[in-house]
Amino acid sequence: MQDYVVNLTTEIPVSFRTQKAANSLDIDVAKKCQHNFEIKADLATDYNIGIIVGSSGSGKTTLAKMIFGEEAFKDIIDLGKPIIDQLPEEMDYDECSQALNGIGLTAVPCWIKPAYTLSNGQRFRAEAVLKMINCIEGQTSIIDEWTSVVDRNAAKVMSHCVQKYARRNKKTIVLCSCHYDVIEWLNPDWIIDCNKQTYEDRRSMVGTFKRTDQLRLDIREVGSETWKYFSKYHYLSSNLPGGKNYFFGLFLGQEQIGFQCYSAYVPGKPHIMYSNRVVIHPDYAGFGLGIRFINETAEYMKNKNFIVKAVFSSLPLYKSRKNDPKWRLTQIKKTIKQQKVRLNGNFARLKSREKADKFRTKVKVFVFEYVGP
Repeated sequence: MQDYVVNLTTEIPVSFRTQKAANSLDIDVAKKCQHNFEIKADLATDYNIGIIVGSSGSGKTTLAKMIFGEEAFKDIIDLGKPIIDQLPEEMDYDECSQALNGIGLTAVPCWIKPAYTLSNGQRFRAEAVLKMINCIEGQTSIIDEWTSVVDRNAAKVMSHCVQKYARRNKKTIVLCSCHYDVIEWLNPDWIIDCNKQTYEDRRSMVGTFKRTDQLRLDIREVGSETWKYFSKYHYLSSNLPGGKNYFFGLFLGQEQIGFQCYSAYVPGKPHIMYSNRVVIHPDYAGFGLGIRFINETAEYMKNKNFIVKAVFSSLPLYKSRKNDPKWRLTQIKKTIKQQKVRLNGNFARLKSREKADKFRTKVKVFVFEYVGP
């Protein structure tokens, strides 16, 4: 166990009004401007997640800087650059993709836009993954004010994703927060509570701890108008397919956090519905909601006597379906994708076959059918 002593002193300017206020209650100004506490904690034994909690002014940041140093708090995000370009140069694209998906930044548009466009929740996740990846072996990553400006339900999902990433990748991170509601979702190895001035070692609980706090989500049929709130996060066209469509929303309370469409877009085959345009809002990504959402709605459509299929080229979607016994891979086909190129400031397709071939790429397309439980 190590012994940590924090002494905080606040200088109060002396004026007629401050002195009058202090005298009105006979306040000992010198005593009220000091905050001292002592914590005994074992931070030398290996761990993945630690949390320092307490109200504002309780000494969280001061204690963390005393233990881990000022350098651990250095701002690491360049707000003018896309997050994917801020990962180490030695990481190849697949490694970058795996890291961003692992922390719950699953929407590709969030990877390629300047970081200042990210929401507060996305920026917290980006900061966490950048700090953990860039952290020198043997050092600890620190994030101050964890989830302080984030919706509380989103904060819980973010916390779950961060602890999952840290444990899977054998990283070490300490979070400072004034919110106690994230503790269950982080399932930390240790807790320092600056309000109570206590230390709790939970290393032995990590593998057996059962979270009691739960999020209740509902699926409802919705109109196509809700798509406009999710289209910017989808990797394909923002247009919805033609033909007969069914639209579903995933709800957390009254807030819609997901969208999915089923379409009978193959002429002459109205009995086949294709799952597409599945989007989970980035603040709630990385929690495994996408495949659960898809499976629940696919079962509903199957019970309406539709054949349910899905056609896509995304490798993450392929892996999630391939590992799910409710889906059967029926076909892998290669299609030729001709990319648009910029000519004289405008996008156009090249008419010359020889020139156009330079901009053609073969893309693997996976076809799955939903078979149910």
